[in-house]
Formats: sequence, C-alpha cells, structure tokens
Amino acid sequence: MKNLRLKAARAGLDLSQQDLADLVGVSRQTISAIEKGDYNPTINLCIAICKVLGKTLNDLFWDDG
Repeated sequence: MKNLRLKAARAGLDLSQQDLADLVGVSRQTISAIEKGDYNPTINLCIAICKVLGKTLNDLFWDDG
C-alpha cells in the first residue's frame, strides 16, 4: 500500500526524496520504495523519519483502521 502520508509530510516541508534520505542515512531509492509501498522499513528507520518530519508513528506508518 502506498504511503501517501509520508509523501505529503515530506513535500509539506519542501524536502525531496534525496533530502529526506540524506537526513535519515538511507538511499533515495529506499525512500521511494517506502512511499510506493514496495519496502517495509524497520522501526528504527520509521522513528528516524518521524523525527525529521516532526510526525508520530501513528501519523505516518500505522493505519487507523
């Protein structure tokens, strides 16, 4: 499932995939794969992304339903 919440949060801060990747220490391809739903990130990577974007795990990674 695509992670549109991550993409929206990243875009809202005017960060490119490469910018976010650099900030959390992964490749741009990893960020792209997470956004497309092709890669399930580790909890540590999820937390790092949340810290950079100022969001919670619930905001970006966990379904409400």
